[in-house]
Amino acid sequence: MVLDQSFVGRTYPPTTPYEVGREKIREFAEAVGDSNPAYVDQDAARELGHPDVIAPPTFVFSITFKAAGAVVDDPQLGLDYARVVHGDQKFVYRRPVRAGDRLTITSTIEAIKSLAGNDIIDIRGEVHDESGEHVVTAWTKLVSRAAGEA
Repeated sequence: MVLDQSFVGRTYPPTTPYEVGREKIREFAEAVGDSNPAYVDQDAARELGHPDVIAPPTFVFSITFKAAGAVVDDPQLGLDYARVVHGDQKFVYRRPVRAGDRLTITSTIEAIKSLAGNDIIDIRGEVHDESGEHVVTAWTKLVSRAAGEA
């Protein structure tokens, strides 16, 4: 199924705030095998100029991917999620994510392409803290495999 190009540029409402916790950061750092002390030790983070522990760079994926669910679940778009695979991910940071941040994500469909019968959709997630400061932009590429592919 070819996705409708008129959805390019569509922006979805911001998510409810997600509060970043020290324990979530620690668990994530442990899960990805990153032993950077700034992820678990407030003093180490402060020595680097941060007010609290910071999150590993890919931590934000968990909340931006969830926010992209607004796009995936849009019945007007008609994306068949059963056929979707994650194609790519990219982040551009203004500052690290920190424990105590309350983050909202606004998702926008940046591109829709069809290639070899597959639909490719690029979603940009703009992440802001509760003061409105831009923290990071995340791009997620989803590929909806063509019918008949295993």
